[in-house]
Amino acid sequence: MYESVAEYVAEHPKMAGVLFTALLLLTQAAPAAANMAASNPGP
Repeated sequence: MYESVAEYVAEHPKMAGVLFTALLLLTQAAPAAANMAASNPGP
């Protein structure tokens, strides 16, 4: 098995782009989910 993520990416170079895209989407989705979960009680 792989000891680290760096070792895995070294063996599978195409997965670097996939991992980068997944992390990018997660960083964009987390604040959006937090904004939707925030409640506005109103006046």
